[in-house]
Amino acid sequence: MAITTFKRYEMKFMLDQAQLDTLIPLLLEYMVPDAHCQEGKEYNIYNIYYDTHDSNLIRHSLSKPYYKEKLRLRSYTIPTSFNDQVFLELKKKIGGIVNKRRVVLTLKDAYDFVRLGKCPVSSPKLNKQVASEIEYFLSRNQVSPAAYISYKRLAYFGKDDKDFRVTFDYNVCSRRDDLFLELPSYGTPLLEKGQYLMEVKLSGAVPIWLSRTLSGLRLYKTNFSKYGKEYENYCTLVNPSLCANY
Repeated sequence: MAITTFKRYEMKFMLDQAQLDTLIPLLLEYMVPDAHCQEGKEYNIYNIYYDTHDSNLIRHSLSKPYYKEKLRLRSYTIPTSFNDQVFLELKKKIGGIVNKRRVVLTLKDAYDFVRLGKCPVSSPKLNKQVASEIEYFLSRNQVSPAAYISYKRLAYFGKDDKDFRVTFDYNVCSRRDDLFLELPSYGTPLLEKGQYLMEVKLSGAVPIWLSRTLSGLRLYKTNFSKYGKEYENYCTLVNPSLCANY
Protein backbone atom coordinates (compact mmCIF):
# COMPACT_ATOMS: atom_id res chain seq x y z
CA MET A 1 0.00 0.00 0.00
CA ALA A 2 1.23 3.51 -0.78
CA ILE A 3 2.43 5.68 2.11
CA THR A 4 -0.52 7.71 3.36
CA THR A 5 0.97 9.91 6.10
CA PHE A 6 3.95 12.26 6.14
CA LYS A 7 5.38 14.52 8.87
CA ARG A 8 8.35 16.71 8.03
CA TYR A 9 9.95 20.12 7.70
CA GLU A 10 10.06 21.75 4.28
CA MET A 11 12.35 24.46 2.97
CA LYS A 12 12.00 26.08 -0.45
CA PHE A 13 14.53 27.72 -2.76
CA MET A 14 14.31 29.23 -6.25
CA LEU A 15 17.02 28.25 -8.74
CA ASP A 16 17.97 29.09 -12.28
CA GLN A 17 19.34 26.60 -14.82
CA ALA A 18 23.00 27.31 -14.06
CA GLN A 19 22.48 26.81 -10.32
CA LEU A 20 20.64 23.55 -10.95
CA ASP A 21 23.37 22.24 -13.23
CA THR A 22 25.97 23.03 -10.55
CA LEU A 23 23.93 21.62 -7.66
CA ILE A 24 22.90 18.22 -9.06
CA PRO A 25 26.41 16.68 -9.19
CA LEU A 26 26.99 17.84 -5.60
CA LEU A 27 23.73 16.27 -4.45
CA LEU A 28 24.59 12.96 -6.06
CA GLU A 29 27.54 12.55 -3.68
CA TYR A 30 25.02 12.07 -0.85
CA MET A 31 21.73 11.29 -2.58
CA VAL A 32 20.25 8.96 -5.21
CA PRO A 33 17.58 9.68 -7.82
CA ASP A 34 14.01 8.61 -7.19
CA ALA A 35 13.08 5.35 -8.92
CA HIS A 36 11.11 7.39 -11.48
CA CYS A 37 13.99 9.81 -12.11
CA GLN A 38 16.76 7.54 -13.29
CA GLU A 39 19.20 8.92 -15.90
CA GLY A 40 17.88 12.45 -15.54
CA LYS A 41 14.25 11.60 -16.22
CA GLU A 42 11.43 13.41 -14.46
CA TYR A 43 7.88 12.52 -13.53
CA ASN A 44 4.68 14.52 -13.75
CA ILE A 45 2.29 15.66 -11.01
CA TYR A 46 -1.28 16.79 -11.64
CA ASN A 47 -3.36 18.49 -8.94
CA ILE A 48 -6.80 19.90 -8.31
CA TYR A 49 -6.86 22.34 -5.37
CA TYR A 50 -10.13 22.80 -3.50
CA ASP A 51 -11.30 25.95 -1.79
CA THR A 52 -14.40 27.75 -0.54
CA HIS A 53 -16.40 30.06 -2.82
CA ASP A 54 -14.58 33.08 -1.31
CA SER A 55 -11.11 31.42 -1.44
CA ASN A 56 -10.93 31.44 2.35
CA LEU A 57 -8.40 28.61 2.58
CA ILE A 58 -5.75 30.19 0.39
CA ARG A 59 -6.34 33.69 1.76
CA HIS A 60 -5.83 32.32 5.28
CA SER A 61 -2.70 30.48 4.15
CA LEU A 62 -1.19 33.62 2.60
CA SER A 63 -1.60 35.45 5.92
CA LYS A 64 1.15 33.14 7.30
CA PRO A 65 -0.79 31.74 10.26
CA TYR A 66 0.56 29.29 12.82
CA TYR A 67 -1.87 26.67 11.52
CA LYS A 68 -3.16 26.18 7.99
CA GLU A 69 -4.56 23.38 5.87
CA LYS A 70 -5.49 22.64 2.28
CA LEU A 71 -7.14 19.88 0.32
CA ARG A 72 -6.01 18.68 -3.08
CA LEU A 73 -6.52 15.77 -5.44
CA ARG A 74 -3.31 14.40 -6.97
CA SER A 75 -2.33 12.00 -9.72
CA TYR A 76 1.00 11.06 -11.26
CA THR A 77 -0.55 10.27 -14.63
CA ILE A 78 -3.46 11.79 -16.51
CA PRO A 79 -6.33 9.40 -15.67
CA THR A 80 -7.89 7.63 -18.64
CA SER A 81 -10.65 5.99 -16.59
CA PHE A 82 -12.74 6.87 -13.56
CA ASN A 83 -11.32 3.66 -12.05
CA ASP A 84 -7.74 4.95 -12.15
CA GLN A 85 -5.99 5.43 -8.79
CA VAL A 86 -5.56 8.95 -7.40
CA PHE A 87 -4.67 10.49 -4.03
CA LEU A 88 -6.90 12.81 -2.04
CA GLU A 89 -4.59 14.75 0.28
CA LEU A 90 -5.13 16.88 3.35
CA LYS A 91 -2.01 18.94 3.99
CA LYS A 92 -1.58 20.73 7.30
CA LYS A 93 1.20 23.03 8.46
CA ILE A 94 1.53 23.62 12.18
CA GLY A 95 4.31 25.85 13.43
CA GLY A 96 6.50 25.03 10.46
CA ILE A 97 5.94 21.26 10.60
CA VAL A 98 4.14 19.78 7.60
CA ASN A 99 1.70 16.90 8.04
CA LYS A 100 0.37 15.35 4.85
CA ARG A 101 -2.42 12.80 5.07
CA ARG A 102 -3.87 11.09 2.03
CA VAL A 103 -6.22 8.36 0.96
CA VAL A 104 -5.93 6.20 -2.13
CA LEU A 105 -9.14 6.18 -4.16
CA THR A 106 -10.45 5.74 -7.67
CA LEU A 107 -10.98 9.00 -9.52
CA LYS A 108 -14.76 8.57 -9.32
CA ASP A 109 -14.69 7.87 -5.58
CA ALA A 110 -12.44 10.87 -4.98
CA TYR A 111 -14.77 13.20 -6.87
CA ASP A 112 -17.75 11.78 -4.95
CA PHE A 113 -15.94 12.07 -1.62
CA VAL A 114 -15.42 15.82 -2.01
CA ARG A 115 -18.85 16.45 -3.56
CA LEU A 116 -20.82 14.50 -0.96
CA GLY A 117 -18.56 14.93 2.06
CA LYS A 118 -18.59 11.19 2.80
CA CYS A 119 -15.87 8.71 1.95
CA PRO A 120 -16.92 5.70 -0.15
CA VAL A 121 -16.69 2.56 1.97
CA SER A 122 -15.86 0.26 -0.94
CA SER A 123 -12.25 1.33 -1.51
CA PRO A 124 -9.89 -1.61 -0.79
CA LYS A 125 -6.88 0.67 -0.03
CA LEU A 126 -8.68 3.06 2.30
CA ASN A 127 -6.95 4.41 5.39
CA LYS A 128 -10.01 4.93 7.58
CA GLN A 129 -8.31 7.27 10.04
CA VAL A 130 -7.20 9.64 7.29
CA ALA A 131 -10.60 9.36 5.59
CA SER A 132 -12.25 10.45 8.85
CA GLU A 133 -9.93 13.47 9.04
CA ILE A 134 -10.85 14.49 5.49
CA GLU A 135 -14.55 14.01 6.27
CA TYR A 136 -14.17 16.32 9.26
CA PHE A 137 -12.39 18.91 7.12
CA LEU A 138 -15.20 18.76 4.55
CA SER A 139 -17.83 19.14 7.28
CA ARG A 140 -16.23 22.47 8.25
CA ASN A 141 -15.39 23.73 4.76
CA GLN A 142 -17.78 23.76 1.82
CA VAL A 143 -15.24 23.43 -0.96
CA SER A 144 -15.25 22.94 -4.71
CA PRO A 145 -12.50 22.76 -7.37
CA ALA A 146 -10.62 26.07 -7.44
CA ALA A 147 -7.43 25.57 -9.46
CA TYR A 148 -5.60 23.01 -11.59
CA ILE A 149 -1.82 22.95 -11.19
CA SER A 150 0.58 20.57 -12.93
CA TYR A 151 4.35 20.35 -13.15
CA LYS A 152 7.37 18.16 -13.81
CA ARG A 153 9.55 16.96 -10.93
CA LEU A 154 13.06 15.69 -10.39
CA ALA A 155 13.43 13.95 -7.02
CA TYR A 156 16.31 12.61 -4.92
CA PHE A 157 16.53 10.61 -1.67
CA GLY A 158 19.29 10.57 0.92
CA LYS A 159 21.55 7.53 0.59
CA ASP A 160 21.45 6.97 4.35
CA ASP A 161 18.09 8.56 5.14
CA LYS A 162 15.09 7.81 2.93
CA ASP A 163 13.03 10.43 4.78
CA PHE A 164 15.38 13.11 3.43
CA ARG A 165 14.28 14.31 0.00
CA VAL A 166 15.19 17.10 -2.39
CA THR A 167 12.86 17.83 -5.29
CA PHE A 168 12.95 20.26 -8.21
CA ASP A 169 9.68 21.35 -9.81
CA TYR A 170 9.50 23.11 -13.17
CA ASN A 171 7.16 23.70 -16.11
CA VAL A 172 4.56 24.64 -13.50
CA CYS A 173 1.28 25.70 -15.07
CA SER A 174 -2.19 26.48 -13.74
CA ARG A 175 -5.73 27.16 -14.86
CA ARG A 176 -9.13 28.00 -13.36
CA ASP A 177 -11.31 26.24 -15.90
CA ASP A 178 -11.62 22.59 -16.97
CA LEU A 179 -10.90 21.53 -13.39
CA PHE A 180 -10.74 17.79 -13.99
CA LEU A 181 -7.69 15.54 -13.66
CA GLU A 182 -8.70 13.46 -16.67
CA LEU A 183 -8.29 16.43 -19.03
CA PRO A 184 -4.95 17.29 -20.70
CA SER A 185 -2.37 19.34 -18.84
CA TYR A 186 -2.27 22.96 -19.95
CA GLY A 187 -2.46 26.41 -18.42
CA THR A 188 -0.62 29.62 -17.60
CA PRO A 189 3.03 29.28 -16.46
CA LEU A 190 3.69 30.07 -12.80
CA LEU A 191 7.48 30.08 -13.12
CA GLU A 192 9.70 31.70 -15.69
CA LYS A 193 11.37 29.49 -18.29
CA GLY A 194 14.52 27.95 -16.83
CA GLN A 195 13.35 28.54 -13.27
CA TYR A 196 13.12 25.70 -10.73
CA LEU A 197 11.45 25.44 -7.34
CA MET A 198 13.62 23.33 -5.04
CA GLU A 199 12.08 21.80 -1.92
CA VAL A 200 14.14 20.23 0.85
CA LYS A 201 12.03 17.81 2.88
CA LEU A 202 13.35 16.24 6.07
CA SER A 203 12.30 14.99 9.47
CA GLY A 204 15.38 16.21 11.35
CA ALA A 205 18.21 18.72 11.09
CA VAL A 206 19.60 19.94 7.78
CA PRO A 207 22.79 18.01 6.92
CA ILE A 208 25.93 20.13 7.30
CA TRP A 209 27.06 19.31 3.77
CA LEU A 210 23.79 20.63 2.35
CA SER A 211 23.96 23.85 4.36
CA ARG A 212 27.49 24.47 3.09
CA THR A 213 26.51 23.63 -0.48
CA LEU A 214 23.52 25.99 -0.48
CA SER A 215 25.57 28.76 1.12
CA GLY A 216 28.31 28.30 -1.45
CA LEU A 217 25.80 28.66 -4.27
CA ARG A 218 24.17 31.64 -2.55
CA LEU A 219 20.82 29.89 -2.38
CA TYR A 220 18.54 31.22 0.34
CA LYS A 221 15.17 30.10 1.62
CA THR A 222 12.07 31.62 0.09
CA ASN A 223 8.35 31.47 0.75
CA PHE A 224 6.58 30.08 -2.28
CA SER A 225 3.27 28.28 -2.62
CA LYS A 226 2.15 27.09 -6.03
CA TYR A 227 -1.52 27.57 -5.21
CA GLY A 228 -0.68 30.81 -3.42
CA LYS A 229 1.14 32.13 -6.50
CA GLU A 230 -1.75 31.05 -8.71
CA TYR A 231 -4.21 32.91 -6.48
CA GLU A 232 -2.07 36.05 -6.43
CA ASN A 233 -1.90 35.99 -10.23
CA TYR A 234 -5.65 35.50 -10.39
CA CYS A 235 -6.23 38.47 -8.09
CA THR A 236 -3.85 40.72 -10.01
CA LEU A 237 -4.99 39.85 -13.51
CA VAL A 238 -8.67 39.02 -13.07
CA ASN A 239 -9.94 40.69 -9.90
CA PRO A 240 -7.49 43.22 -8.39
CA SER A 241 -9.96 44.12 -5.63
CA LEU A 242 -9.29 40.74 -4.05
CA CYS A 243 -5.66 41.63 -3.45
CA ALA A 244 -6.63 43.89 -0.57
CA ASN A 245 -8.06 40.91 1.29
CA TYR A 246 -4.75 39.21 2.08
